[in-house]
Amino acid sequence: MAGLPSTARVVIIGGGVVGTSSLYHLAKAGWTDCVLLEKNELTSGSTWHAAGNVPTFSSSWSLMNMQRYSTELYRGLADAVDYPMNYHVTGSLRLAHSKERMQEFQRAKGMGRYQGMDIDVVGVDEIKRRYPFIETHDLEGALYDPSDGDIDPAQLTQALAKGARDMGAKIIRFCPVTGVRREKDEWVVATPQGEIRCEIVVNAAGYRAAEVGKMFGREVPMMVMSHQYILFEEIPELAAWSKEQGRKLPLLRDVDTSYYLRQEKAGMNLGPYERNCRAHWATPNDPMPEDFSFQLFPDDLDRLEHYLADAVARVPILGTAGLSKVINGPIPYAPDGNPLIGPMPGVPNAFEACVFTFGIAQGGGAGKVLAEWVTQGQTEWDMWSCDPRRFTSFASAPDYCVAKGLEIYGNEYAIQFPRHAWPEGRDRKLSPIHNRTKALGGRFDAYNGWERATWYAQPGDDISEEATLTFRRDGPWQHRVREECLAVRDAAGILDLPGFSRFNLEGPGAAEWLSLQVTGLVPRPGRIGLVYFADDKGRIVTEMSVVRHGEDQMTLITAAVAQWHDFEWLKSRMPGDAAFTLTDRTEDYSTQILAGPNSRKILADVCDADLALPWLTHQEAEIAGRWVKLVRVSFAGELGWEIHTKVGDTSAIFDAIWAAGQKHGLKPFGMYALDSLRLEKGYRTWKGDLSTDYSILQGGLERFVKWEKPDFRGKAALQNEKQQGVKKRFVTLVVEDPGDCDAPYMSTLWHGGQIVGETTSGGWGHRIDKSIALGMLRMDLTEPGTSVEVEIFGDRFKAVVQKDEPLWDPKNERLRA
Repeated sequence: MAGLPSTARVVIIGGGVVGTSSLYHLAKAGWTDCVLLEKNELTSGSTWHAAGNVPTFSSSWSLMNMQRYSTELYRGLADAVDYPMNYHVTGSLRLAHSKERMQEFQRAKGMGRYQGMDIDVVGVDEIKRRYPFIETHDLEGALYDPSDGDIDPAQLTQALAKGARDMGAKIIRFCPVTGVRREKDEWVVATPQGEIRCEIVVNAAGYRAAEVGKMFGREVPMMVMSHQYILFEEIPELAAWSKEQGRKLPLLRDVDTSYYLRQEKAGMNLGPYERNCRAHWATPNDPMPEDFSFQLFPDDLDRLEHYLADAVARVPILGTAGLSKVINGPIPYAPDGNPLIGPMPGVPNAFEACVFTFGIAQGGGAGKVLAEWVTQGQTEWDMWSCDPRRFTSFASAPDYCVAKGLEIYGNEYAIQFPRHAWPEGRDRKLSPIHNRTKALGGRFDAYNGWERATWYAQPGDDISEEATLTFRRDGPWQHRVREECLAVRDAAGILDLPGFSRFNLEGPGAAEWLSLQVTGLVPRPGRIGLVYFADDKGRIVTEMSVVRHGEDQMTLITAAVAQWHDFEWLKSRMPGDAAFTLTDRTEDYSTQILAGPNSRKILADVCDADLALPWLTHQEAEIAGRWVKLVRVSFAGELGWEIHTKVGDTSAIFDAIWAAGQKHGLKPFGMYALDSLRLEKGYRTWKGDLSTDYSILQGGLERFVKWEKPDFRGKAALQNEKQQGVKKRFVTLVVEDPGDCDAPYMSTLWHGGQIVGETTSGGWGHRIDKSIALGMLRMDLTEPGTSVEVEIFGDRFKAVVQKDEPLWDPKNERLRA
């Protein structure tokens, strides 16, 4: 066994498939001075008992990218590293019992085809042809993925480990990490074999990631589930079929019932995700053992009875087989079911590659992504879906993690409907006027834990969870959202918006430094402006509103979910000797949006502010004797103000505005209405229309680029892109005769039988009564009036490129009124 070196460039903690993949990809990138530390033997955690399925399917574009990469890597890995591996590419069938499931499959097919995968949606006859032992009487169809299959997790891990070692990286087994400390600009990692100093540490500790995280002062948002699968003895009929055909059956997933069924040699493997699931190591009387390497939980077959019965009814030959073995092992879950890959929040030169629920399927791609984070500080694909900074401190509460983990596990295969709000782990962060908005009929969803009203129901409206399980636009919210939008158009609306992320930037040199970070101009004192941050490749990192109070005093406002991401982006780029400071003030203030042609009249009744100040200005005033900052902007695209207040004053100010507004037709409106209103203005949303998948120029944001500035981050890359020619660009599309649904994120755009772009968001514009899609389109097709097709759940609809101006109030006359 190799001895522990005293130094390394990178230390990875954890020797499962993700840790070894990270080491392998770091070595491939030329970073060979890397060491992986494993407390036991490689694969001794969740990797050891993993079933080894390797799907590509996902409703997430980034996760599909990552899983697709894994399948491509695994197909050639054995030859690449000269290590034998059992990898069976059998294809898979995902069964659909409903129209909604078929719609989900059609969307996945579109995304898969865009990524170069031959995914297809097939009918009942084709299911039977590919899987002759199945009962199909109650099925609508299936999704067929020819790239799906299964791999031996131990062999995969050892192959990655061998490949990494052959390139010069080191693996030290039976070497637990007992602590870490920071000395100057280095990490010192302590083990029983001694200490190792390094620049960078990666937490790849699987279900022990929270334990490792605490060594860094980091509370990792995760819990541990008990996951069972059943192995069955040989089935003669299946053995005969496989021998005759020379292949295995496709992997079968009955996602509406919630299990997979896989051929295992001449037997079968049944893996349910049961509703009556169980968390482990979640209470004081069930602590995590000091060591659980190569161990399992006791069988708990009572939980699986329903799923076993359903699988036997679906594939009757399963009922002829004896039960061979039950595997019941720990797998980690984050509160949304996605892994954590990226910078460790608040900790310098530390990264996370942990909490993988599907570590075998995602391990290959995860290693690529982690290596890019470490070596380049950025990733090829926008990986916000897995970024550890998507959760803030509230999400680390153990009861929250357990509640969400149980919910995700029990609904592992659930369809992600756009208007469905998952009920567990709610009411973590409440506005002071939460009960008021609730009494007005508010229906809520969580935004970085903050409960915000999405729409306002009236007596008799269907507010059941079942009503939200649809892709159709005409749910019970639709006519209420229309009423809210028209109230904002014709009179006035108020939206309570707790949780805006806000940072105070102040001190000598603050404005000069900020100017180097953004592509455009920092607004003058007394003004507010929208600024964009690019990375070194010219890609869109984030947008913020800058409220400039004085020469070197300003507040930066950004999305609720961007709080930790954007704060770290700013903080990590500040010079060490900066005379200015950056302070997170998110918890101290709240915001209400007042918008509509009567908003000025309402404010005139409650304050003595100068309401004639123009668009993009701000001022201090008093309402109900409380301080407010009135900011003359409106994401709703009407005359309006953002009213920023101290959190404790929210109720008094809302009550005063609400009372004054009744004679002016004031109504509450929610996030669904705001989304409709912003689509009509072509306003972008973060991590939808704005992401590192696109450059500033592709995003149609050149008006926010000041080329004459001496320098700014990403300038050279953007100048080069402009010189070479932008390949695709942001457009607004109006979808003609769109049917029952609007275009979801990452719907494919077609022209002449070819995929030519994708949507980044879509919905119904109630002021213009049209279906709108925002998206990225091949540059030669961006001329206004050009017709393309948008694929919405498998059907293509004509969509027309619009002028590069808002669909509603194109000259912004109402905004400036």
